[in-house]
Amino acid sequence: MKAGTAFSALAVRREAVAAVVLLLALLAVVLPTFAELYQLVWQTDEQGHGPIIIGVAVWLMWRVRHALVALPFTPAPAAGYSLMALGWVAYVLGRSQTIVQLECLGLIVLAVALLLLWRGVAALRLLWFPLFFLLFAVPLPGTVVQALTVPLKSAVSYVAEAALHAAGYPIARSGVTLQIGPYQLLVADACAGLNSLFTLESLGLLYMNLAGYTSRFRNVLLAILIVPISFASNVVRVLILVLITYYFGDAAGQGFVHGFAGMVLFMVALVLMLLTDALLGRTLFKEARA
Repeated sequence: MKAGTAFSALAVRREAVAAVVLLLALLAVVLPTFAELYQLVWQTDEQGHGPIIIGVAVWLMWRVRHALVALPFTPAPAAGYSLMALGWVAYVLGRSQTIVQLECLGLIVLAVALLLLWRGVAALRLLWFPLFFLLFAVPLPGTVVQALTVPLKSAVSYVAEAALHAAGYPIARSGVTLQIGPYQLLVADACAGLNSLFTLESLGLLYMNLAGYTSRFRNVLLAILIVPISFASNVVRVLILVLITYYFGDAAGQGFVHGFAGMVLFMVALVLMLLTDALLGRTLFKEARA
């Protein structure tokens, strides 16, 4: 009995050492990418959510660490090594060609491959959401952002102008420029861009994961509704900015943009998301949590 216990303890120690070595190897690859993202991407207003996404994903993984370690050792070498090869190709190609999106995707694929080689498919089932959540930390391609941001800004500007005009304010619009009284305000990318929609979608998915609803239809419906919620939140932010400028001057409006615009956006989006979820729970779904 003592020999068996000693052997089991030795096996656990060996497995722990192997896991630490794999983690250190992954960090050795990840850290240079993080340094590049910090210098080129994360310091911008549009992509500053990246570190938060990664931190939340790590926290989600940490929450299930005991369940992960308790999984039986059932590796999937065929899938694991195949994905590892694919991940290395994507990472090397992205890093050598300065395609940061491909580089980041390669790292996520490598993490999936290591899980398959360590604990198999069961580990992937356990950690699928944190790994999927990491996709929101991948910077969006600039061409895609520009192509979709222009119509989003136009739509937000149009709705904001219509709402203020209906309320009796002296407002006019030219493209994405709003004029109210003696002031002109340009609706910037950060006020109605694709990146804010992308970030709010990640916030909504995190909320659904923590809520633990068992209804897939409810989760999918709420995920879809986050798109108009994000749009409405952007409209509210622009309305507040315009009204602050109208009543307190251009200096107050500019100060608001730099200090509180992002906070207002997420607060409004969170409130709308909670109200929408509560409405769904009262009308279409029973409260079913995992």
